[in-house]
Amino acid sequence: MSDTDSFIEEVTEEVRRERLFGYLKRYGWIGVAAVVLIVGGTAWNERAKSQAALAAQDLGDAILLAYDSNDPAERAETLETIQTANPTARAALDMITAAELTDSDQIDAAADRLTALAANNDVPEIYRQLAAFKALLVQSETLDAGARISGFEQIAVPGHPMRLLAQEQLALISAETGETDRAIDQLQAILSDAEATQGLQQRALQVIVALGGEPDLSALQNATPHNQN
Repeated sequence: MSDTDSFIEEVTEEVRRERLFGYLKRYGWIGVAAVVLIVGGTAWNERAKSQAALAAQDLGDAILLAYDSNDPAERAETLETIQTANPTARAALDMITAAELTDSDQIDAAADRLTALAANNDVPEIYRQLAAFKALLVQSETLDAGARISGFEQIAVPGHPMRLLAQEQLALISAETGETDRAIDQLQAILSDAEATQGLQQRALQVIVALGGEPDLSALQNATPHNQN
């Protein structure tokens, strides 16, 4: 290699280094910012997880504290003071509180809480569906049969997770209002439903017999019930 070629190569290399340093001076902050974001994002994510875990622990401790009392009215009062910003946790807390209100014969307060939960679009749909069902259930002695029938009919539709439980309630209302044959037919339909659990089928079978009906056991044998109650 000639001295001229060697000189040109050295100059070229120097120019490359100058360009690199220039790029680093001009755009190096982008790389630094990216590193900061990655590290900061990881730290924030870990902090968020830690805070969520602590919040869940605090919520659980607060609920357990409420159950130090043997009085459901006192438990409900303590539960009503608990605060949480998590919509799902709030929904679960409302369900627990409604149960204690029901046990302390505060039916209207329990129904109001469940009805409000059923209308809250910020919580998962399953909680809203369950709340709507339980709101009707807790008012079994305070709401007239027509209103309960209308409510349960809206739940007893294909695809609803409480469909068969709502059908069971409709059958019980039929029995309550003296429509025995209708109640037996509704209970028989539950017996024949492949989605009915064994526990639900057993209850339907017992009520049919109690009403003086003769259950179609062949339909029960042909069904393939789930194992849950």
